[in-house]
Amino acid sequence: MRILVVEDDVDLNRQLVTALTDAGYVADKAFDGEEGHFLGDTEPYDAIVLDIGLPVMDGVSVLEKWRRSGKKTPVLILTARDRWSDKVAGFDAGADDYVTKPFHMEEVLARVRALLRRSAGHATSELTCGPVALDTANAKVTVNGNAIKLTSLEFRLLSYLMHHNGKVVSRTELVEHLYDQDFDRDSNTVEVFVGRLRKKLGVDVLQTIRGMGYCMSEQGNAG
Repeated sequence: MRILVVEDDVDLNRQLVTALTDAGYVADKAFDGEEGHFLGDTEPYDAIVLDIGLPVMDGVSVLEKWRRSGKKTPVLILTARDRWSDKVAGFDAGADDYVTKPFHMEEVLARVRALLRRSAGHATSELTCGPVALDTANAKVTVNGNAIKLTSLEFRLLSYLMHHNGKVVSRTELVEHLYDQDFDRDSNTVEVFVGRLRKKLGVDVLQTIRGMGYCMSEQGNAG
């Protein structure tokens, strides 16, 4: 899952990106509203963390432009504690949730998880597909109740497919959501990681839909 952080405070931006990366996400960063708007407008993010008080273009204006252009990416806004009007303006502009500064990083991570779950139509932090269960809160995966160990990229791959359970996801879409904007992307590597993931899961839930992509399904019958 790929997240954009738009925050002009360099230290806070770094802390947010580090926390998201450590939690298993791919995190891109921007330091002003114009750069943030461009990335959010041109890259396929799963969620965006957006500060309201940004230089060049303020966060509310950025969000309004995204929504006017039809962007539906879930957005978590960051606001100053004593500026309730910022929260109102943010929600009116199309924000999905907010956190007030100063905040605990765990709260931001929990709210991001909730945004991702809701946007994909899931109600709880545990995603399941047959015997496979992925705990988004603790970044753990089990098969038939037994924990399995995945690399960070394998976990991101499984997490994206599990969030989109039952839907066909193309290789191109996976590449766009598994790597940051600076990564030298090659869709052929996805096949390699899918093969490794299948072997580690040991159950037939990850299908290859020829000519289209991949799909998590309890029906099995992978091609």
